[in-house]
Amino acid sequence: MAELTTLARPYAKAAFEYSLAAKDLAGWSAMLSTAAAVAQQDVMQQVLSLPSYTADQKAQIFVDVCGDTLSGPGQNFIKNLAANKRLTLLPHIAVIFEQLKAAQEKTIDVEVVSAFTLSADLQEKLASALSKKLSCDVRVQASVDQDLIGGAVIRAGDTIIDGSVRGRLAKLAEAMNA
Repeated sequence: MAELTTLARPYAKAAFEYSLAAKDLAGWSAMLSTAAAVAQQDVMQQVLSLPSYTADQKAQIFVDVCGDTLSGPGQNFIKNLAANKRLTLLPHIAVIFEQLKAAQEKTIDVEVVSAFTLSADLQEKLASALSKKLSCDVRVQASVDQDLIGGAVIRAGDTIIDGSVRGRLAKLAEAMNA
């Protein structure tokens, strides 16, 4: 996985820098999202693995499947990836691009997993508090995991705050075994 991310990073940075210069971050985000979804389809993975197709043929098939969602520069990007045998990296490229875009826009997606459903008011308060702490706009994505017993686990990028009962019990058990 780390190797694929390492291979995908220069392409994601190139796409990001181009889209930033063209002032089309949202457009490129949509294009890469669509292309990543197409690249993950089983049929497309089979086509891309066929040695009988040239890089140009694979690129053209890929562009045809994506349809009108790809602009001219987006099509050129796909052709460049095909020429370098990197079309299968599109899901990783899209993820890295979104990370670069979020950093540029000073936004972060925060995942909140709680034992019980969070009210909209509580989600807003949490987003506000995290915005102050992280110095960026926060988009909260809440989900429920009843195995937590109580409390919540918050994931914001590399930061994880485990305030769940299950997490506290695990720390207690670890301390008792040490």
